[in-house]
Amino acid sequence: MESYFLTDTGKVREHNEDSVTILKNKKKEYLLAVADGMGGHKAGEVASSMAINHLTESFNKLDSMGDKKTCVEWIRTNVNDINDEIFEYTKNHPESKGMGSTLVMAIYTKDYLLFANIGDSSGFVIKKDELFKITKDHTLVNMLVNNGELTESQAQNHPKKNILMRALGANNPIEVDIFSVEEEVSGIVLSSDGLTSMLTKTQIERVLANKELSLSEKVIRLIRKSNIRGGLDNISIACLMMGSDK
Repeated sequence: MESYFLTDTGKVREHNEDSVTILKNKKKEYLLAVADGMGGHKAGEVASSMAINHLTESFNKLDSMGDKKTCVEWIRTNVNDINDEIFEYTKNHPESKGMGSTLVMAIYTKDYLLFANIGDSSGFVIKKDELFKITKDHTLVNMLVNNGELTESQAQNHPKKNILMRALGANNPIEVDIFSVEEEVSGIVLSSDGLTSMLTKTQIERVLANKELSLSEKVIRLIRKSNIRGGLDNISIACLMMGSDK
């Protein structure tokens, strides 16, 4: 097992509103999480930090994530608690009104692999060197694609492609999508949209499949390539590699 995460401000934004972590407990269970904050007066980085800090504290209190059903309840409870914290913060800090965050996480144990997301940060698995997206973006454009009102190609350059339909701090109560991955996989990749808006799936796959690079070198190269192509947003990546899949 090998893991690595990194976040970068990019070439355009003045500061980094992303937060990212990878945690491991004594039972060798992993939590990966990426949060992409939004809001003025640096409120975005406050929201994303609140999300990651809450998950970190909660995960570190547990000896084990338990069975799949217990883990699903843990995810839902923590997401709701984070959402409540963000709403309480904005209530007490009027200048931060409008702050919020996306959230994507993955929990890997010997018995199951779960993904959860709110917003447009992405969760992928790697199988036979190919990248498969597990999560579904909660954006206006993606909703229009699902309803048949836009094609995938039209959605790529749509002027409203960054409008979120769901985010921490924006919806209360909040609904988190949870996905169970049943197949054997060789890796997990989480990212903010600062990566996926700059690089295609094929470009990301090519870097991750490079056998000459270490995992940290792959993540650094992906961020460097995103910046070369414009670096229009903060870029955050969390990766866990488990080895060969079946």
